[in-house]
Amino acid sequence: MLESARLPRHLMSKDHIEPIGEAETALLDAELFIKYGAPDRALKRLKTALEHNPRSIPLRERLREVAATHKHPEEAARHCLALASLYIERDDFDAAHDRLLEAKQLDHRISIATGLEAIRRARHPELHTKPAKAEPQRAQPTVSFAGDLSVIGIFDAIQAIENSRLTGALLIANNAQAGRVLFNDGQIVGAESGKLIANEAFRQIVEITGGTFDFQKSAQTHPITIEAASNTNLILDSLRQVDEEAVSGGGQ
Repeated sequence: MLESARLPRHLMSKDHIEPIGEAETALLDAELFIKYGAPDRALKRLKTALEHNPRSIPLRERLREVAATHKHPEEAARHCLALASLYIERDDFDAAHDRLLEAKQLDHRISIATGLEAIRRARHPELHTKPAKAEPQRAQPTVSFAGDLSVIGIFDAIQAIENSRLTGALLIANNAQAGRVLFNDGQIVGAESGKLIANEAFRQIVEITGGTFDFQKSAQTHPITIEAASNTNLILDSLRQVDEEAVSGGGQ
């Protein structure tokens, strides 16, 4: 009761009619709610405005900030995922990367593989016009699972291995190239592709868009040639470096 008494009058009205510029008004109202110690009402106010402006980045960003700051990490993570999609549509891939990474940090249970694949496809649409056809491979006794990269993306495969904390090698191949990614307890610790190893090899592997994959479990751990805070960090850093190399190469 005391909290409501301290709020500005227009914020206390339940039948408040939104003027033109609803998103801007909602953002101002939310700031007042935060100022007067009512973060839950700020969230409610922003969500109401978002229903009428579902593609508003400022509203989503503020919702993400308020939710994360006031101990609603799962909700903040959901807004991060939505923001990543909006940024991808605007070709702002760095912002999309940042939001995907933040979503994973806020809620480690969620998968950001779909978002990562969307970024890669948006960056390089030419790679997906004619998916490479892979040669059929015979299943081996040590194979834990296998699939077609045109159906299950490499990031989904990595996520599955990480979630299951598996040790072994993920073999990826198509008609043009092949490589393998090494895991210890679900963490990427190495990569090989042709003559390349470690991070250089992994950067090449993440650009493979067609072909097949299979994961072979191992009883022994692999030597560590790649050190990263997490698989997500490694993937995001690798994608950034691939793009930087493409830009610098195109500028020459």
